[in-house]
Amino acid sequence: MPKTLLNSSMNRLQVAAFYAFTPLNGQQRESLLINLPTLASKNSVVGSILVAHEGVNGTISGPALGVEALLENLRESIALGGEHFERLEVKRSWADQAVFRRFKARAKKEIVTMGVTSVNPKQSVGTYVDPKDWNALVDDPDTLVIDTRNSYETAIGSFEGSLDPGTDSFRDFPEWAEASLRPLLNNQPPKRIAMFCTGGIRCEKASSYLQSHGFGEVHHLRGGILKYLEEVPEQQTRWQGECFVFDQRVALNHQLEPGVHSLCHACGVPLSPSDRADPSYIKGVQCIHCVERFSDADRARFSMRQQQFDQKSL
Repeated sequence: MPKTLLNSSMNRLQVAAFYAFTPLNGQQRESLLINLPTLASKNSVVGSILVAHEGVNGTISGPALGVEALLENLRESIALGGEHFERLEVKRSWADQAVFRRFKARAKKEIVTMGVTSVNPKQSVGTYVDPKDWNALVDDPDTLVIDTRNSYETAIGSFEGSLDPGTDSFRDFPEWAEASLRPLLNNQPPKRIAMFCTGGIRCEKASSYLQSHGFGEVHHLRGGILKYLEEVPEQQTRWQGECFVFDQRVALNHQLEPGVHSLCHACGVPLSPSDRADPSYIKGVQCIHCVERFSDADRARFSMRQQQFDQKSL
């Protein structure tokens, strides 16, 4: 039985991640920014939706019917198409408690920030690979597999044998592609490139960039890691570790359940149990990754913030 159906009958909150590259004029954007918070409040939905000229990108959570009401409103409010990047495909998982504190709809220049205005998935995009076909592609030694996520995400999980660009931000991807990837391809050209990210949106732009700049044949995982974990049995997986997510669950295991990582609220890096066991770790104040990064004044401020969090959780 599919995980979405298995969990839909249980008293849990649905988490839905989605995006669509479809042009929105000023009136459409303003209407979404006004109407979405009202609809979210009415349906007890929390999360974040980014609205830009190029489309929408969001993750929301709440009762299944409430989440579906918000998604249906989006489908009726924007012009969707048949191509994957403009369909508003949804990746679903489930949680026992709210994974966001509130709902936000925000106007942005880009729904995923690369900073290269010429990149447009509607003009050029890579070849989509369904999760069921991903293993065969990445098992091929002539395929160069690239993880387009940030270094703090790749540190806790990735597909085995994938190339980690070591970037701190998606904005760094074009520079990495020119400075590191292009020389690599010139020296050892693979037959194809296969890329992946959390939910697919970063690969829409990354594949568009590579194809429009002469990097050859580019494939990318449809729906990203989340769709792969949803559809591919764990016994057949090529995934190793946990998948970082941008909500209070921090990271998900192959069952799309919260994993063992938590977040350092000082530096924002995911922490393993061994990280939390390190003598330098003080919850909410510092961890092994940032112990030398902040001043005493910063740590005092972080400590006060953590005390406030702890009081609210009582």
